[in-house]
This record gives sequence, C-alpha cells and structure tokens, in this order.
Amino acid sequence: LLLPRGCQNAGDAMAEHGLVARRPLESDWTPGSGYRIGTLLTQRATRFTGLVVANDQMSLGCIHALVEQGIRVPEDVSVVGFDDIPEAAYLIPPLTTVRQDFGAVGRRAIEILRSAIGGTATPESLIAPELVVRASTAARSS
Repeated sequence: LLLPRGCQNAGDAMAEHGLVARRPLESDWTPGSGYRIGTLLTQRATRFTGLVVANDQMSLGCIHALVEQGIRVPEDVSVVGFDDIPEAAYLIPPLTTVRQDFGAVGRRAIEILRSAIGGTATPESLIAPELVVRASTAARSS
C-alpha cells in the first residue's frame, strides 16, 4: 500500500481473501513520489502482485516506474488508485480507481455535525465509494 504521510490502514479485507498486506510506505501526493516508491519496490527481493495507492497521481508514477523495470501492468502487478481523476481513464493502461463523491461526503459530515450539536440522532450511513474497474488490474492467478 502506498499511503501519504499520516495515513494508516491495516488491510483486514485483504486477510479475509488470503492476501498479505505489507507495511504501508509513506510518501506524498505527487507522481514523483509514486515513481520513487515504485522504483524502490522493484529493487526489493519481496515479490508483490498488487498495489493499492492513496491517489491516482501517485499511481501513475508507480506504473511508470514498474514499466521502466520491465514489470507489466496488470499482467505482473495490478495497480489501484484513488480519486478517479479525469485522466485515469486515459492512462496506459487505464487506471482502476476508487471514486469518492467528495461533495456528498462533505454534506454528510455537516449533517452529522449538526445532529451532534443539536442533540438529535446522527445519520448512521456513510457515503459508499465506487470501485471503477479499468485495465490496470487483472484477476489473481493461482
């Protein structure tokens, strides 16, 4: 997992599917940082088959580094980004990403805050993100 500094996520869902989550690597939000981390990963002895990256900008840097090292995306390594930037559909390969309606998330946060201040029941549901599957991911081989 590539996460910007300060973000941490254990990856419990991965364990449920028999996948091993590695310790997150810290970076920033830029394509250059994704490139540096992608290069670092290719130099390690540990084999990996997928990356979940904190944003699409870092994803494109990672993909660039992987391809430069002869690693095929998605045949060798699947890459998933986050944000669904407009360019994501036009990358080579088109980037699988998570789309979050940030406007709806903000409105829900205000609803929850107003409910908490007003002493009324807070809305339970969160805004579900949407997985946008494109060509940067492939089925896991046995």
